Amino acid sequence: MIFTEEQLRKYAKPLSETEENQCKNAIRMVVDALKTIGFNERTSIQKMYSETPSFEVMMKSNDDYEVKIFLQGSYANNTNVRQHSDVDIAVVQIDQFRPKYRVGVSKTNYGFITASSKSKTFKDIVQSALENKFGDDVERKNKSIKIHGNSYRKDADSVPALRYRDYSYDYRFDPENYVGGILIKADDGTEVINYPEQHIKNGIDKNKKTNLYFKKMVRIAKEIRYQMQDEGYEFAQKASSFGVESLLYNVPDEIFVKYNYYKYIFDDIVEFLYDNKHSINSFFEVNGIKKLCYDSDDREKIYKGFIDELKGFYSYEIEPVKFFL
Repeated sequence: MIFTEEQLRKYAKPLSETEENQCKNAIRMVVDALKTIGFNERTSIQKMYSETPSFEVMMKSNDDYEVKIFLQGSYANNTNVRQHSDVDIAVVQIDQFRPKYRVGVSKTNYGFITASSKSKTFKDIVQSALENKFGDDVERKNKSIKIHGNSYRKDADSVPALRYRDYSYDYRFDPENYVGGILIKADDGTEVINYPEQHIKNGIDKNKKTNLYFKKMVRIAKEIRYQMQDEGYEFAQKASSFGVESLLYNVPDEIFVKYNYYKYIFDDIVEFLYDNKHSINSFFEVNGIKKLCYDSDDREKIYKGFIDELKGFYSYEIEPVKFFL
């Protein structure tokens, strides 16, 4: 498909002020719901970083639950495509955590104790709070709890999780010197460790290093992926928004700043991905910690296939040469 410079510039536009307010309101929905079961705000709703709608708030319950609630996903990273994205909200229990240590190190070195089990899971507690507030608009899913939107609010996915602390690179036994992630315990028994806070920070850093072109190009890539899905492209159907953003994160910074025309920048991005797809197993997620295809041959196949499809799908308008007599 042939894209014009004007189209690409439209796709690259960031959140509107209205959408940013909707993000803040989504956080407020979860905060207000938790208040119905005895949680209180310890901080006001504020941004982790001024560059994105990365809203966060700390809360504590009467029975000593401490939680950090923050926006994650495409809205938090300001890489969403208009009208396509739900608001993703992490609801992270931080008074307890799952640690990871170096070989030969244990909780004893840090003075940690094993937390006692509770009668209800944290996900059950969050679900109860949301149902108190939103009733039948709440739907429990395998990894999240969905709040269905209406004419006043967007759909929101709240993700109850436990703080994950990786002490692998701490050599002074400092309880605060860890890489922080979130541990999602799915209903089917699987566990997933993600690093959304690092994703937000690294995305901001790369955006600055590329003169703000990184996130513009990510928005373009996501919009084109949706168009490819509409056309029935197999691997575009399977590639995630997160994965597409991660592909572009692995493109060298200098490619983003080589031209002023969006069509040329994006063409070079596609060329780089196509020429380097054989190295996709070395590509990192935007968090810079996990490999994009670290545990899945299927994921490698999907993203190689998506790159091939993108290479064939994307082309840009060539302006006619003007001759003067």
